[in-house]
Amino acid sequence: MPDEKADTIKCPNPECEFEIDTTGLVTKCPKCGQDLVAVLHELGQVRRSRAGIARDESATTHEFIVRTKGLIKEYVMGDITVRALDGVDLDVRRGEYLSIMGPSGSGKSTLFNMVGGLDKPSSGTCFIDEVDMAQLDAFELAWLRCRKIGYIFQTFNLIPVMTAMENVTLPMIFAGMGADEMLDRGRELLDLVGLGERWSHKPPELSGGQQQRVAIARALANAPAIILADEPTGNLDLRTGREIIELLKELNDRDEVTIISATHDLKMIEASDRVVHIRDGKVERIDKREDLSIDVGTIDGEEEV
Repeated sequence: MPDEKADTIKCPNPECEFEIDTTGLVTKCPKCGQDLVAVLHELGQVRRSRAGIARDESATTHEFIVRTKGLIKEYVMGDITVRALDGVDLDVRRGEYLSIMGPSGSGKSTLFNMVGGLDKPSSGTCFIDEVDMAQLDAFELAWLRCRKIGYIFQTFNLIPVMTAMENVTLPMIFAGMGADEMLDRGRELLDLVGLGERWSHKPPELSGGQQQRVAIARALANAPAIILADEPTGNLDLRTGREIIELLKELNDRDEVTIISATHDLKMIEASDRVVHIRDGKVERIDKREDLSIDVGTIDGEEEV
C-alpha cells in the first residue's frame, strides 16, 4: 500500500483535548463523539479506503470498528456455571470481511450477541466505533443497534404477514425516516438484491434464497457500518448459498461495509479477509485468506469448495 500523508487533527470540542495523526479514516472523536468531518475537509484530507484498512496490518486502534478485550460471558444454571466466552480478544478492521468458524457450542453465537449489543459480558469490554457497549443504557443500545448494525439470520426472521417492501422498510420506521424516503430506499435495496419486481410478495410466496435476499436488504435498511450474518447460508442449497455469499462480498467491496459472519460453510472462506477459529469460548487461531489452501471440486458441473 502506498504511503499516505497523515495530518494531525484536533477535536473541535473546546472541552475535549483529543488529537490524532490520521490519513482521513477517523471521522469521529473516540473521546467525546464529536464529528471530525468538517476538520478533515478544512485540511483537504481524503478519507482513506476502508478496503485498504481491512488488509493493513499496521492499522491503529481507531481504525478498528470492533474491539473486544478479555471478553467473558458466564451463564449460571443452579449450581453450575457455564463459561461461554473465556477471555476473547479480537480486533475487526473497518471494511473487513471476517468469518468466525467453530463447532456447535464453541461460543460463536454468544460472541455475536456481545458485538450486536443483544447481551452484555460478565467481564471484559466490547467496543463498537470506540464506544464501550457495556456503558450504554437501554435507549443508547437501541439507537446503536438501529443505526450501526444490520442483522442477517439463518432462519431469515421475516414477518410472514408483511410484504418484502414492508419487511425491508420496518427498521427505517424505528430510525424515524419519512414515508417517501422509506419507499425510495426500500425500492433501491430490493433492486440491489435482485428482487425489485417482487416487492409486493410475502415471505411464503418467496423461495428460501429470495427470503434471505429480503433479509439482506432489511439489514442494509439504515446503512449500517457492520453487518452480522449468523449462518446466512445454513438453510440454503449449495447454489443458492453461493449466490448469497457472492452478494455479501459484493456489498463488502462496493459499500465497504464490515461483515462479520458466523458459519460452518467453507465457501465463506473464499470471500473472507480473515477466518477466526473459536473453540471452547476461546480464539484458537486466526488465519489470513492468503494463508489458506482451498480445494475446488465440481457439483453439477460447476466449481464448488
